[in-house]
Amino acid sequence: MTQYEFGVDTFGDVTLDADGTRLTHAQVLRNVVEEGVLADRLGLDFFGVGEHHRHEFAVSAPEVVLAAIASRTERIRLGSAVTVLSSDDPVRVFQRFATLDGISNGRAEVILGRGSFIESFPLFGYDLNQYQELFEEKLNLFAALLTQEPVTWSGELRPALEDQLVFPPVEHGTLKTWIGVGGSPESVIRAAHYGLPLVLAIIGGSAARFAPLADLYRRALEQFGKAPQPIAMHSPGFIADTHDEALDTLWPHYRAMMDKIGAERGWGPTSRGHFEGEAAGGALYAGEPERVAHRIADALRVTGATRFDLKVSNGGLSHEAIMGSIERYATQVVPRVRELLAADDDVDADLEASRALAAQDRADAAVEPHDRA
Repeated sequence: MTQYEFGVDTFGDVTLDADGTRLTHAQVLRNVVEEGVLADRLGLDFFGVGEHHRHEFAVSAPEVVLAAIASRTERIRLGSAVTVLSSDDPVRVFQRFATLDGISNGRAEVILGRGSFIESFPLFGYDLNQYQELFEEKLNLFAALLTQEPVTWSGELRPALEDQLVFPPVEHGTLKTWIGVGGSPESVIRAAHYGLPLVLAIIGGSAARFAPLADLYRRALEQFGKAPQPIAMHSPGFIADTHDEALDTLWPHYRAMMDKIGAERGWGPTSRGHFEGEAAGGALYAGEPERVAHRIADALRVTGATRFDLKVSNGGLSHEAIMGSIERYATQVVPRVRELLAADDDVDADLEASRALAAQDRADAAVEPHDRA
């Protein structure tokens, strides 16, 4: 039977209080820790924290936030969503997450990606004209570090290493490392080349649009001679007691967030119709628990993913609303998704058994009577 996992992500969006006042970044950080503690208490499998360097987001150092959550939790795995490797140093990223792994007793994960914003490049002195080259070279070094053997490595954009060990080592096994992709076939093939598991960041459109990328990844793993790896998917959402309540609560925050980003990128204003379309069949998993459960189950079926991470932060949506959404997700949506997918497994098992019996019947029919004797 397929084993599925369910997590939540947050970008630490700067949220509003009940009076519509923006909270301080410091208060948002404390709230993110409480959200992680709740996710652990409710039995979710993963809690991810994104990295951003903009005023709309409070988290620029996710490992520090994750370490705070680790000190107050026992079982939930903790990771980034994502770490912008292109504008960081691979050695320092490895060291920070290896440290988190030790603090959390082996629960750390890192999702490496290029991110959807570019503010970190000028902030840390990187040239955007080298956007592609930076990620490729740094991922190559990070993959070498995962072996935890002395590393000898050279590249074009960073000083070389010669027979260098990096500390602290991961206590057990290797650091769980994923590659996050937003829809590029080249990125999918790159993840397969390194034999690293894949996270599909689906923030617009239906999950079915990403099924070919999932298939490409599986084929590329095979062609590179790599072992099969899990696929996870990440999408935004919000769960309330009723469908209308979920949409009406989320809409003003979704609109403000999308219009702000859209103005920077040359998009037109978002509409309520577009918003409802994304909630009906796109990348927005918003609504009441039963509807959201069916949509998540469908998304996992069509992509073949075995982990779903719901991004629970949505612009100024309040901390209280986020906490309620996490609780409904963990206590109502996830159990229902598991039921729906378990039913699929039962049908598949019955079908496989029927095929085996039919094959045996054909084999028996082909045996001559004297052979049976």
